[in-house]
Amino acid sequence: MDEQDEGAKVGLWVVLGIITLLLFGLIGGLVIRTLNAKHAAKPAAVAATPAAAPIAAAVAEGELLVDVPLSGVVVVRVFFALDKSELQADAVTSLEPAVKALADAPGKKLVIAGFHDLSGDPAHNAELAKQRAKAVRAALMAQGCDPARVQLRKPEQTALGGPPEEARRVEVRLVD
Repeated sequence: MDEQDEGAKVGLWVVLGIITLLLFGLIGGLVIRTLNAKHAAKPAAVAATPAAAPIAAAVAEGELLVDVPLSGVVVVRVFFALDKSELQADAVTSLEPAVKALADAPGKKLVIAGFHDLSGDPAHNAELAKQRAKAVRAALMAQGCDPARVQLRKPEQTALGGPPEEARRVEVRLVD
């Protein structure tokens, strides 16, 4: 009987030792993980700031073009003269629905897409469509729209067969 009691004591001490080691291991692991997370977060934030600064500046200046599908509701269409990127005289008043739509939907943003046709130099047409979209964006900013909520989309090529003025348009869409 004494041998069984002695064996039970040894077994109990072994189990208690294992439990103690597991607890110390878990607590130590949590402490190390917490310390590593604090030290890793600081360099990541510092490293992200310089990379994010040019992107934020490009968005604010209207230089960053997003590549998103055409979606959302078209709130305004602005038409341009042949080979021109300047807004026509009535364009400012025609943009009022876009300004109102943006003000009425605080969780949404405007995406501006310039269009061009297949005729002529494709690079010139794409740049012209981009300049037209930037002119519309600048007019929206002048009317008080938040630059962070107004994005430019990459120029879009129109299909053949439509009226020529359809190729010289900029669409302003309200999207989520």
